[in-house]
Amino acid sequence: MTEIAAASFYGRGLRHGPAYAEQGQPGFNDIDIVFAFPCTSWPLQARQWLDWQGVGQWPSDLMKRYCSSTGCFAVGVGSKGSENEELEWRISTSLAERCLMFNLDITQIRCYVLMKMILKTFIKPYFEDTISSFMCKTVLFHCIANTCLNIWREKHLLVCLSLCLSVLYKSILNENCPHFIISGNNLMRGHIPHESKPYILEILNYIINSEGRALLGIECDSLGARLQLKLSNLLFGFEFKTNDIISGHLLQLTAHFIHFKIQECLIEITNSSYEEAIQTLLKDIFKLAIIYDQSLGLDKTACSLLAPQFCTTLGSVLGSYNIQLFNAISAKAFTWISMGLNTDVSSSKLKLASMLYCIGDTQRTEIVLRDTEANYDLNIVEPICRCYSFIKQATRRGFFAISNNHNVEAIQYTTAFCVTFLPCEINCVPHELRYEMFRSTQEDLPFRGILDFWMDWAVVDSLPYLYFLQYKTYSNIQRHQEKQRALFNLVKTIDQEPNLAHRETALNLLGQCMEQEDRARDALHCYLLSLNLRERNNAAKLHICRLLSTLVNDY
Repeated sequence: MTEIAAASFYGRGLRHGPAYAEQGQPGFNDIDIVFAFPCTSWPLQARQWLDWQGVGQWPSDLMKRYCSSTGCFAVGVGSKGSENEELEWRISTSLAERCLMFNLDITQIRCYVLMKMILKTFIKPYFEDTISSFMCKTVLFHCIANTCLNIWREKHLLVCLSLCLSVLYKSILNENCPHFIISGNNLMRGHIPHESKPYILEILNYIINSEGRALLGIECDSLGARLQLKLSNLLFGFEFKTNDIISGHLLQLTAHFIHFKIQECLIEITNSSYEEAIQTLLKDIFKLAIIYDQSLGLDKTACSLLAPQFCTTLGSVLGSYNIQLFNAISAKAFTWISMGLNTDVSSSKLKLASMLYCIGDTQRTEIVLRDTEANYDLNIVEPICRCYSFIKQATRRGFFAISNNHNVEAIQYTTAFCVTFLPCEINCVPHELRYEMFRSTQEDLPFRGILDFWMDWAVVDSLPYLYFLQYKTYSNIQRHQEKQRALFNLVKTIDQEPNLAHRETALNLLGQCMEQEDRARDALHCYLLSLNLRERNNAAKLHICRLLSTLVNDY
């Protein structure tokens, strides 16, 4: 470009980072021009990226070798807020990033396009120069590199989009979005005004928790209208299944209500002594029994669904108290917990198995776990958790089919509540899970929400906890083949079950299994993945410190 042309361009164009953009000129195409000096060698700050490998095994070694051969550019843009911003230059690896973009599959490209559409619809009209497309692309790269590639499938598009938006949310929250190749370059430095940050986070939180409904508001390419039409056609085409769908949703709502009401009551005894917790639970159980005797219809049904959950908790609290005093469990504790074994497919039975495991009764533990696994139909059973809101994958078809043919008692064999232990149940909890009760440092506490009371408990999804207990039990009785099968199932569940609410906890348990297998590197990888899912209030920090300390001392 000649100096005259350049001067003319500077006069009309707008600057975006290293690029000068000219848009909206009648009769002319929109253009971006970046003035840069080419460098033939790969930058020193990026070379450590060549040796790094994420869980998704992406980028491949072949892609990295190509990227390292592309060289880089020096572009005239400084660090935001720097005293010498107008004089500084930055390294650009745009050719390597183009290689990465060309190697995305169709689901990943769609995810990126949807992020840009969301940005254009919900963020840019109000906060123009905050979140850029380049940040969205960088977030996508990080997500692909840190997740298993089999997640990136067309049927998982909404889950993948939710993952990317959640990572973007965390980046904005921490005002830190590391460049994918040169991690020392924070793309968000100086881009998020303090007064705008809460509103941007609120918008993203709405989109993430809308379960895809926010996409209906996107006007770009008439996406929202086209989705509305598509949904209308689907509902018309599957009208014959309406009863299944309605029955399934009603059953799920009922299960969520039960979980919510139980949690609401457990909050009262979170910090109670054994005696106070036992008295409170007995009072709640007797109150439900009286209402049950005096009521008809829905009130009677509600009591019959709630009471067994309290019985399970009471039995576990009594068991924990017995273990503390006698290292054994009384018949009374077993009686109470047995009264709630059929609350759902697994959670109450897993609490019983956990109690038995903690007193060393491996034979009975194995029997309970085998029975639980036999009743957990992976084609039907839906995980149920109300600890916090997250976007869920579509409900299993088998769940809908069963729901339409049964009444509310179907909860017993179609749902799996997360397994919850209060501090007063700690002696019924394996030591690997106890760490979850101490997940929050003083620095983490300010990042808790008003509904994050569950973070003082040990909470884990049923299915991964089933396989974890199997792994520990078979390890103790030296049944190697069954132990390895349980470990394989635990890994598979964490990787493939889309509706785990406490995936970070499952990863923490898996990490400790890997430590037991003398696979320290894999264990550390599990803890880092856990931190990627929940950066704050996560026991993974404890495990990483403990593991590194052990490795240093052993060395």
